[in-house]
Amino acid sequence: MRQWLTIIGIGEDGYSGLGEAARNALAQARTVFGGQRHLDHLPEQVSARRIAWPTPFSDAYPLLLERRGEPVAVLASGDPMYFGMGATLTRYVAAEEMHILPAPSSFSLAAARMGWPIQNSVLLSVHGRPLETIRAHLAPGARLLVLSNDGDTPAAAARLLCDAGFGSSRLTVLEHLGGGSERRIDATARDWPHGRCADLNVLAIECGEPSSDTDSLPLVAGLPDGAFRHDGQLTKRDIRSVTLSHLAPLPGQLLWDVGAGCGSIGIEWMRSHPSCRAIAIEANQARQEFITHNSRSLGVPGLTLICGEAPAALTGLEAPDAVFIGGGVTDEGVIQTCWEALKPGGRLVANAVTVQSEMLLFNWRSTHGGDLAKLQISHIQAIGGFDGWRAALPVTIYSVRKQR
Repeated sequence: MRQWLTIIGIGEDGYSGLGEAARNALAQARTVFGGQRHLDHLPEQVSARRIAWPTPFSDAYPLLLERRGEPVAVLASGDPMYFGMGATLTRYVAAEEMHILPAPSSFSLAAARMGWPIQNSVLLSVHGRPLETIRAHLAPGARLLVLSNDGDTPAAAARLLCDAGFGSSRLTVLEHLGGGSERRIDATARDWPHGRCADLNVLAIECGEPSSDTDSLPLVAGLPDGAFRHDGQLTKRDIRSVTLSHLAPLPGQLLWDVGAGCGSIGIEWMRSHPSCRAIAIEANQARQEFITHNSRSLGVPGLTLICGEAPAALTGLEAPDAVFIGGGVTDEGVIQTCWEALKPGGRLVANAVTVQSEMLLFNWRSTHGGDLAKLQISHIQAIGGFDGWRAALPVTIYSVRKQR
């Protein structure tokens, strides 16, 4: 089918900022979709029927798709393929049916105003997303460009930075980028004096040095145990690092963290790449609260929590690319259910500290193959006036890849 849908990036300068190709597409369109503020930019000579996005927004897709085959234009802010309408519409319309005409994105304009090389900046959107996503990217000297949800986002971000120990960070709010009402506001997070800003804004954050009682968290697997709120049901740092190396997270992949405890494995899986997803399955209510707290405080609020006991709680979940069984491996049906749900080529990793769970994994390996390794970690501790090694319980790690 020919390209019937044209997605046009439009900036704060409105119709006057559009190129010839965009203007021609609007002249030929029978219908133009967009936000009301975008539609208001169009001059009278654009004779197409104008439809503002409905509420709820999901109602827009049937309205648009029923016009398939006739010339339709969609107005979207900036670059439609970066956190924009174009990226969303690729789920419904084939690429060969669309013609996309991007304008400079808000991020590009913000980077230009700040003088920040965009390739060295972290680009985030909290528009319709939890603000806690910012936490995963806080580090001394890091530069973040954040597409705000609304005018309250800058003040909320300033509070979050202070709570996270980064109160010395510099914040710049860039309002109405590229338009006649463009404005810039600068302050530190600690001294943020401003109330509500314009709803259309990008927040630039230059992270300062953390406070003396704040540790900068690494990007590699193995966060300090103290980074998690827990009741002792925690895959300890050294074991966690090895476990995640066996799980081998890849962009876009989904993990089941079965018997998740405080959620440490699923959280670190998601921190490995912005597109990684995880489902934590946990039956204990107190630990469910730990998972919710930890996922937000460590910057991965998108982690999905399933409250229930495996294997029953696994029914109907999206098939995983990897499974970690941290608790309940000896419960009847757990490992079998996980194995059957696992995608071909996926990885299953299970940890055991008891003889019974170790024997189950040994027998499973006899049928399905895989590797077994036993880790013994010792930490130095004071013994009277001297130091000595105190061994933790040994942990057996089983890992196997499902045949394609």
